[in-house]
Amino acid sequence: MSTDKSTRLLAIDPYLQPYEPIIRRRLAKVAATRQRLLAGGPRSLGDFAAGHLFYGLHFLEDEWVFREWAPNASEIYLLGELNHWRVDAAFALQRLNERGDWELRLPAAALGHGSLYRLHLRWPGGGGDRLPAYARRVVQDPETLIFNAQVWQPERPYEWRQEEFRPPDGGLLIYEAHVGMAQEEARIGTYREFSRRILPRIAAAGYNTVQLMAVQEHPYYGSFGYHVANFFAASSRFGTPDDLKELVDTAHGLGLAVVMDLVHSHAVRNEIEGLSRFDGTEYQYFHAGPRGYHQAWDSRCFDYGKPEVLHFLLSNCRFWLDEYRFDGFRFDGVTSMLYDHHGLGRAFTSYDDYFDDHLDEDALAYLTLANQMIHEVKPTAITMAEEVSGLPGLAVAVDDGGVGFDYRYAMGVPDYWIKLTKETPDEQWPMGHLWHELNNRRPGEKSISYAESHDQALVGDQTLIFRLIGAAIYNHMRVDDPHLAVDRGIALRKLIYLITLATAGHGYLNFMGNEFGHPEWIDFPREGNNWSYHYARRQWRLRDDPALRYHQLAAFDQEMIRLAGKFYLLERQDIQLLHEHNDDKVIIFRRAGLLFAFNFHPRISHNHYRFPAPPGRYRLILDSDRAAFGGHQRLPAAEEHLTLPAGGGRNHCLSLYLPTRTALVFRHLA
Repeated sequence: MSTDKSTRLLAIDPYLQPYEPIIRRRLAKVAATRQRLLAGGPRSLGDFAAGHLFYGLHFLEDEWVFREWAPNASEIYLLGELNHWRVDAAFALQRLNERGDWELRLPAAALGHGSLYRLHLRWPGGGGDRLPAYARRVVQDPETLIFNAQVWQPERPYEWRQEEFRPPDGGLLIYEAHVGMAQEEARIGTYREFSRRILPRIAAAGYNTVQLMAVQEHPYYGSFGYHVANFFAASSRFGTPDDLKELVDTAHGLGLAVVMDLVHSHAVRNEIEGLSRFDGTEYQYFHAGPRGYHQAWDSRCFDYGKPEVLHFLLSNCRFWLDEYRFDGFRFDGVTSMLYDHHGLGRAFTSYDDYFDDHLDEDALAYLTLANQMIHEVKPTAITMAEEVSGLPGLAVAVDDGGVGFDYRYAMGVPDYWIKLTKETPDEQWPMGHLWHELNNRRPGEKSISYAESHDQALVGDQTLIFRLIGAAIYNHMRVDDPHLAVDRGIALRKLIYLITLATAGHGYLNFMGNEFGHPEWIDFPREGNNWSYHYARRQWRLRDDPALRYHQLAAFDQEMIRLAGKFYLLERQDIQLLHEHNDDKVIIFRRAGLLFAFNFHPRISHNHYRFPAPPGRYRLILDSDRAAFGGHQRLPAAEEHLTLPAGGGRNHCLSLYLPTRTALVFRHLA
């Protein structure tokens, strides 16, 4: 089987031929790991990934049953309101086996909905309080700031309304969002507010998928949700578990798929709230010594070679699918998982960089098994990899020898836009290099393109719109205030977003607020900004005010997203470059029966600009220069053009007026 899979992978990317022995070894490791996990009796990976049904707190047959895995512990006690937070032999867990499983059974009256609890562990040479590894709800006391697990057992469980939802079959139009900073007020937003105020905006803007950040519980709000402490708990700072279920349910009712950022690349270093030294050892869930500590992120690194860790992480994947009905995951920090150097300071300029001893084959096996399990449990699930190294086969099906992700992020695209807008005057932007970067994708792998995500909006940098406009963005964004810097920035921003979407592989992503050019970066409350929420919010009033240019940018974004959906743009991989000219700053190409013409030139509008095109009639259906989009309306709406014979043969050409800094989209009618 391994040989067959490696052959299929080599057929997709022939440059892998010299590395076939390594590829075969890695495929064999995946197969051996799967066999080892299923050796104890589970019939499938889905059955194996059921740790959340065994561990943690459960109400079964009129009694509470609590279980925990802590092999180094010598004693474990349940603490809580039920025993006044005191160590009591009556609430001691009993060790079940040599593996390190512990259990406590309590009568139904011992705990109730809302009860707070935690664990006290003792081990040789020490002890300490811990939150259960499989806790499904964790809350923080507003006065003491102490975190505790909380029983969530409402009398009436949430009743789902949408039972037959299916994610989009074609291209993904992703709206990346953070619940806490989705409101305009200087505070933390809630799941309910997001459901009622933000989801309708996303649906109206034409997106078909919501990507939620910071869902898993994290003790430090400013970590953006990436320093997870409690992997099975939905962050309580945004509301209750039922509120999150209502959010997913509401999104499905609006036709929106919901995927969550899944952080399995590392864990918070906190010991009481998190998993670090849970049973007194460094190595229960993580590598011991320096390998278990991520210096750049100040966090712990999982040991993907331990079956118990795979049980925990695979169960975590299944839990979010089953309990909250998420439609899939964006796996965060995949590069960090895959390499012992975490990708830091590495350029990955050669295939050799993917097949040396620095790749963690245990992590690669875990990611492959996670994709297998997720698609086994939920065949419609979407999996995406945030991975910067470009590892071949990452988004190739497992049956074809790949890791199995459905999509990979085209992370070089936003990096290239940063480089251009920061370092190069737009009159010097290289059209050929730009075209190459926008279309530089691994063969046989689906990708998601974007001009900027949350990464490009964090404090310490500038948003794309701010880099293009500068300080004028604060005082000259009214529609009746002509300003050269604003005109330039608005025009280029529309071209950047449209050409990124029009050349995207199979998906396109926008970060919350960027669709209308949100002017400010993101900065969460921290000591350095006097714990302010001023930049941890989105100013929707800017988008909604028709007197501001933000309203015009939102209108353009809505129209280009609508166009992508109407013409199934991302489902069609028939991109054909018709013309590229660096001096003219022109790129013209075809896709999905549409013709895209971009003139990036800052000064020259090209009149009677000729280029080869398939014969027929072309109608203008999108013009970035429309007045409604903040342009100068230099072309009549819905104008049509006929191709002309070129060179006396069968070749044809179009002759167009291409206004400066304008993008035009034509539909090929016949």
